[in-house]
Order: sequence, then structure tokens, then C-alpha cells
Amino acid sequence: MEKQKGHRQRLKTKFLRGGIDSFLDYEVIELLLTLGTPRRDCKNQAKEAIRKFKTLGSVLEADPSELQEIKGIGPNNVFGIKLVRDVSRRFLRSRMMNKPVCNSSKEVFDYLYLTLRECRREKFKVFFMNAKNQIIDEKTFSEGTVDSSAVYPREIILASLQYRASSMIFVHNHPSGDPSPSESDKEITKELVFTAQVMQIKVLDHIIIGNNCYFSFADEGLIEEYELLYQTTKNNF
Repeated sequence: MEKQKGHRQRLKTKFLRGGIDSFLDYEVIELLLTLGTPRRDCKNQAKEAIRKFKTLGSVLEADPSELQEIKGIGPNNVFGIKLVRDVSRRFLRSRMMNKPVCNSSKEVFDYLYLTLRECRREKFKVFFMNAKNQIIDEKTFSEGTVDSSAVYPREIILASLQYRASSMIFVHNHPSGDPSPSESDKEITKELVFTAQVMQIKVLDHIIIGNNCYFSFADEGLIEEYELLYQTTKNNF
């Protein structure tokens, strides 16, 4: 018992001195598991969780019932994992909701990466912004298969009018891990930009989230390109 207590204390001291970056993935999980059972050694369970789910992110996103399939992990242990995950999400959401984000594709990525990086299906989200480019709300519009997601511009525009949004940011994930836009991604983005322009709503960006990386249509100049194409098409009629 004293040995286990000493090991847990070393983990806490290591965290306080060097932060989470000094930890191996299994040590992070071990520390979270001890929140639920502070008097029990959770090292073996933490290593088994990493072995089973492969990555730290996958453990954090795992279904509680799947986590409890590991011998020695019970509801109290799951509590620690889900608590830290959800606190992180709330913190990032709060930070996003209280500052302009029009020039920060990286901040949008940081916020949603925790939510989308382990998704096995594509999810298409929209951030609705006010005239100061602050987020009014975010909404998921579709959840598709591994390689496609049905997006309906009309539904998105109707929602933007309900929110009285001045601008929007689109975000979706690629479960493959490669954020490179497909031709379909480019086509739907162009269509969304065109439709938004008709309603005098600005599309600030479309961000595709991959495995610890992302693609920004705005950063790559594609949003501006589609806006210019819309104006050219409009002037030709």
C-alpha cells in the first residue's frame, strides 16, 4: 500500500513540476483513473487502456461501457476521464465564445480537435457569428459515413437567418486523418459561399480537421477565390 501511495505521489509531483508534457500517455490515463480510486494503483489498467484504444485521445473519447471492459476500471475511474475531457471542452468553448475568431483557424482547430479527432464518421459543424465576428452559437448539421457527409446549404442559410448571423465558419472532420479537401469538399464550399453571398452573409472559413493537422480554405485563399468567382458570375448576368 505504501509503495502504491508513493507511486501516486510521484505522479502528482511530476505533474506539478513539469506539467502534462512530461507524461507518457499511459501516465496521463493513470493519473485520471486515480481520481476515481485514489487509494488503488491504476498503472496496469492505464497501460491496458492505451493498448486497447491505441491513443490517449481514443481513451478520452471511449464509451464508458467499453472502458469498463478493462479489469479494474469501474464507474468511479471513468468519472475522472470524462470529467477532465468535458472540463477541457467547456474551457475551450468558453474561450471561443468570448473573443473574435475570424483570424484564428488554429483556435477553431484546437477547440474542435478534442471533439472530432476520434470520430469514425464525418461531422459537419457551423459556427454562426455576429457583426463583431464573435460566436453566437455552433450547430452540427450532418453526420455521415466514413468518407461523406450530406450538407444542405438551404438548411444552413435558414439557420443563419434565424440566428441573425453576419458570418459563418464551417468545420468538418476527415476520419482518414488526411485533411486535404476532396473535390466534393471544394464544390460544397463554393456552393455555400455563393448561397451566403446572395443573402449578404460572409463565409469566413471552412476548416477540415485531420489527425493533429487541419486544412483552412481561408488560409489557402480559396474562400476569396470563390467570392471573386461569385462576383464575376453575378456581373455576367
